Amino acid sequence: MENTYQNEQDFKDLLNEQNAYREALSLAHWDMRTKIPKKAVGQRSEVVGFLADKLHQLETSEKMKFFIDMLKNNTEDKVLQKLVLECEETYNRNGKIPNDEYKEYVMLQSKSEAVWQEAREKADFSLFQPYLEKLVEYNKRFAEYWGYQDNIYDALLHNYEPGITTKTLDTVFPKLRDSLSNLVDKINASHAKPDSSILKAHFPKQNQKDFTIEILKQMGYDFESGRVDDTIHPFAITLNLNDVRITTRYDEEDFRMAVFGTIHEGGHALYEQNISAKLANTPLATGTSMGIHESQSLFWENFIGRSKSFWSNHYQRFQTYAPEHFQTVGMDEFYRAINEVKPSNIRIEADELTYPLHIMIRYELEKALINSEIEVKDLPHLWNEKMVDYLGIEPPTDREGVLQDIHWAGGDFGYFPSYALGYMYAAQFQSALLKEMNIDDLISAGNFDRVRIWLTENIHQYGKMKKPLEIIKDVTNESLNPDYLVNYLTEKYTDIYKL
Repeated sequence: MENTYQNEQDFKDLLNEQNAYREALSLAHWDMRTKIPKKAVGQRSEVVGFLADKLHQLETSEKMKFFIDMLKNNTEDKVLQKLVLECEETYNRNGKIPNDEYKEYVMLQSKSEAVWQEAREKADFSLFQPYLEKLVEYNKRFAEYWGYQDNIYDALLHNYEPGITTKTLDTVFPKLRDSLSNLVDKINASHAKPDSSILKAHFPKQNQKDFTIEILKQMGYDFESGRVDDTIHPFAITLNLNDVRITTRYDEEDFRMAVFGTIHEGGHALYEQNISAKLANTPLATGTSMGIHESQSLFWENFIGRSKSFWSNHYQRFQTYAPEHFQTVGMDEFYRAINEVKPSNIRIEADELTYPLHIMIRYELEKALINSEIEVKDLPHLWNEKMVDYLGIEPPTDREGVLQDIHWAGGDFGYFPSYALGYMYAAQFQSALLKEMNIDDLISAGNFDRVRIWLTENIHQYGKMKKPLEIIKDVTNESLNPDYLVNYLTEKYTDIYKL
């Protein structure tokens, strides 16, 4: 008994050591994406590689293997049991990757993100191409190390959405695409279209910032445990449960980027800030999957932030920050305008209805890359072809096309499907939530507390204690079902477009 207790304490000490490296890495990544001077990128990449290598060694060490073997079947503590299983999976997967390869890959990721930023600014894919080719080859090699059953892409998908396979996506995505395409066709034929030109007015950055910070406070984002910064591509990042940071991007000619982007990242942050304190400083103190994470950000951004009930409460407040032009714009026409369905080149600017189509384009391309069906050099024109096929528009340059997202620069292959999965999850969660409370009445009254508490009790608090599909089943009493999203979008846009 005494040996078991000591093993548990020594295991927790090892986790604390790992967590110190993990937090330092997160801080380095945050700095590289927000504040770092251009000439510092090379040295910082070396530092990131060093820290990542140390973390990798700890996760795959003989010491870790010892604790896994000693504690796996020798503890009644449920949190500790789950921790051991989580560490075992990491040990088994990461242990298959040689340390030197892993270190080289992490350094490549850091350098690639910096090159991607330059390539994006210059709209020049050729600058980024050699880095992306190396990233793709590393991911193929890692996928082979990890192993898979049906499709090599499944090995990468598992990193972000355990339990979901290409077979699932190739069944669900076409059905969703058909439903959305039919709805878009009806909308295109409608004569009751919103006038989005009323949204165009110069909106000073500071005013946008003041308004969005007010919204974040209402949502329940704890500024004593977080902060908001500027970046090219918005993201949320967790250093620890008391330091959850978000970033946003301001466009003084289009406030929607910052307003809805900040609400979106705020949804991610609320998830992390409300994970149970008993999971702090462990690998369980994070979202259970990127799909569940996206369900929270998309729930706040779309199901709340773009709702009529939200703006019925917040529009007057918005007008106090907005240009004088908006004093003559009514709330109803404003609500319809911000929900206009119009194909966009940029994913993070896309309307609710066409957003999943952006994800399907990226999924099909990266799956083909990993399966060696296409080459990196062909991405720009293949991207444009799919944009025409799915959305009927072609990006004017690679900046608005293949270079717009940071994910591939970070080596995040298998990530993109999480966005569409998260959207479907969010619709299921909304349906379950509606059975317990009237969301519209609460939001119209500016009361977000009950909604946030429900999300915390059912989703946030568990961190990685539950698998993503477990959470879906426990909260909604069924497995993944895209019908909820289709029904939500159909009902909403039937009203907006008078279908």
